[in-house]
Amino acid sequence: MPKDRPSLYTHGGDIYSLLMEGFKYEDIIDFSASINPLGPPPFVLEALRGAVKDIKHYPDPHARLLRKAIAEEHNIEPDTIIPGNGSTELIYLIVRALRPEKVLIPAPTFSEYERASSVSGAEVITYDLKEENYFDLDPDDLISSLITHHPSRPIDMLFLCNPNNPTGRLLKKEGILKIADLCHDLKIYLVVDEAFIDFIPEESIIENVKDNPYLIVLRSMTKFYSLAGLRLGYGIFHPVIIEKIRAIKEPWTVNSIAQIAGITSLRDKEFKKMTLLRMRQWKKHMEGLFKRAQIYFIPSSANFYLFRFSGKGNSAGDSLYEAMRRRGILIRDCSELRGLKKGWFRIAVRSEEENERLFREIRDVL
Repeated sequence: MPKDRPSLYTHGGDIYSLLMEGFKYEDIIDFSASINPLGPPPFVLEALRGAVKDIKHYPDPHARLLRKAIAEEHNIEPDTIIPGNGSTELIYLIVRALRPEKVLIPAPTFSEYERASSVSGAEVITYDLKEENYFDLDPDDLISSLITHHPSRPIDMLFLCNPNNPTGRLLKKEGILKIADLCHDLKIYLVVDEAFIDFIPEESIIENVKDNPYLIVLRSMTKFYSLAGLRLGYGIFHPVIIEKIRAIKEPWTVNSIAQIAGITSLRDKEFKKMTLLRMRQWKKHMEGLFKRAQIYFIPSSANFYLFRFSGKGNSAGDSLYEAMRRRGILIRDCSELRGLKKGWFRIAVRSEEENERLFREIRDVL
């Protein structure tokens, strides 16, 4: 039986609790939120300074210029795009609009899929990923599960995060499309959350949405472009269903500052190249730190790593989280996520200096 649905606000990035405890902003290092450590593109900060004068006006409720920029980035039609207040807004919107009765969700994965489904009254069925396989998703086995539930107990909707959060594991494009073809045949909505696909852009399936009315792709601009405080994401929908989503969407959920930031970010191709180059370097460095510390970690295609901490005593996991917190370092405790146990943590890839600092502190705890 499913455990109680996840509680509100159990995500990383809560630097504010440390500020309330007396830490200074400059003394906090946040490894709990997987945000590009380079910060926003320089041109974005310049554009935002010029845009402040326009906050006296309502934002464009249709985000026309932003949709045009997204369409040009992916070579798709603007009318297939719905921007949102982060991709999380769109997760809830999709479930409310399409009203699935049974939703299949892998575990472990991003908790908001389950919460959005549960609060909308859908029955959630979990598909357990196996630790011994790095929590990889086997498309053939998943397809068998979908067929098993059809038609006696049909699944209406399937959520997949690719690369998966918190494992960082990537399901190759051909595997995703194989699942998408079956979902089309069985009339199952497949929602593919590509929040971290910017780090391996060649694996995106955005271009395939136009051929499948049951395929939905979500993207985030908060991770790669470091716009977390502005909350910006978007969804790609087939023309057959997009009006169902628009019909219940609240107006003005993407403010004018976020729209400008999104447009400017997509234009900055040099920032994209620099991020991919530096991230490869930082990831290689972090994997070396894991190995030298003899800490088990899951190889990742994204800008974060899931690892298991085996310290002394039954409360080793708690002691690591609290020990880092006392040092002004936030890491993501994943023990409350379905499919994971105490002792599992996720850390973002940051600069080499910050990564070195984190592992020095971990060695002190060990």
